[in-house]
Amino acid sequence: MRDLDKALADIITIRSQIAAGTAFRGYGPAAIAATGGVALMTAILQYLWLDDPTGHPLTFLFGWAVAAALSALMIWIEMQARSRRHHSGLADAMIHQALEQFLPSGIAGVLLAVVLGKFAPEALWMLPGLWQVLVSLGVFASVRSLPRTVAFAGGWYFAAGFVVLVLASQNHALSPWTMGLPFVIGQWLMAAILYFASGETDAED
Repeated sequence: MRDLDKALADIITIRSQIAAGTAFRGYGPAAIAATGGVALMTAILQYLWLDDPTGHPLTFLFGWAVAAALSALMIWIEMQARSRRHHSGLADAMIHQALEQFLPSGIAGVLLAVVLGKFAPEALWMLPGLWQVLVSLGVFASVRSLPRTVAFAGGWYFAAGFVVLVLASQNHALSPWTMGLPFVIGQWLMAAILYFASGETDAED
């Protein structure tokens, strides 16, 4: 029985090592581009219907939380289908690896919003920029299993996050555009990179 357990553990280890050296093809350009559309629609709706985002920060942030949840669901559904199609028996290991790379920055974004909302609501104006920086870290963490050129998208989010922080620091205001436009551009850039890049030749071996 002990030998069987050891053999199963060895198989899992081998599968994980193979997954780590394989380009992940679970992220689909269509879903990524659609999340950019979600960000654009959210920004437009908030611009039209939310007169004072700074005066209603929880409403503002709740709208973006819903947009983020919808975007994550879209990416997850397509990731499941594409991984089964492109990675077959390695699909579960590849998805697990992708989550390991991006999930820490996502969890940090959620906890940051909760902590600021509860203990420092006067600092909520920083969240849009901080979220963009965290997304950049998630993208950079994923570079080793994606086309290397996704680093350009990570660079965009990194630069945009700090620019948004500098702009918002002048009046501590929340704006649907400083939240939305960086994500629209970043997600569409990511979708274009995934569409045109060849995972087999552009990702690390």
